[in-house]
Amino acid sequence: MDTAQHPKREYLAAAGALHSRPETVQAELFLRQRFFDPLDKVQVKYEMLRAHMVDGVSVVRVATAFGFSRETFYQALRSFEERGMAGLRDDKPGRRHRLKLTEEDVAWIHQLAHQRPELSGQTIADQLERERGVQVKRRTVERLLAGGAKKGRVVPRRTPGIRRL
Repeated sequence: MDTAQHPKREYLAAAGALHSRPETVQAELFLRQRFFDPLDKVQVKYEMLRAHMVDGVSVVRVATAFGFSRETFYQALRSFEERGMAGLRDDKPGRRHRLKLTEEDVAWIHQLAHQRPELSGQTIADQLERERGVQVKRRTVERLLAGGAKKGRVVPRRTPGIRRL
């Protein structure tokens, strides 16, 4: 069946699992058995990792056979070790959740920046963590002070995006 018309294509794309170049997969499993679908990038990456870890095939050979670079192999391995199967999906880069600071945190940042305009975004982020127990990146502080926070993004609740100490 032509992969452009494949019925699983839309589902895999929505799930972040669509392999954009299934023709590069040359591993025997995917060439001989219908169960193994080269359109399913998560399955391809998993089988690539398994071939290396269980079967002992070299990184160079598995990366080539499964249509990936060595760098992609190592990224997949790190992601799999950190997040399991979910780590093999293609996710959008960046934060998993919107950053939500309390209104008090935002006011504190603005007040400190107003009182001490010479402070860098990193210094303010470090001081916010020390004094209020909130960890944010330097760039978050810089965007907030530049007016980058959109109305409605700052809400008085805690989320996984911020760690309170």
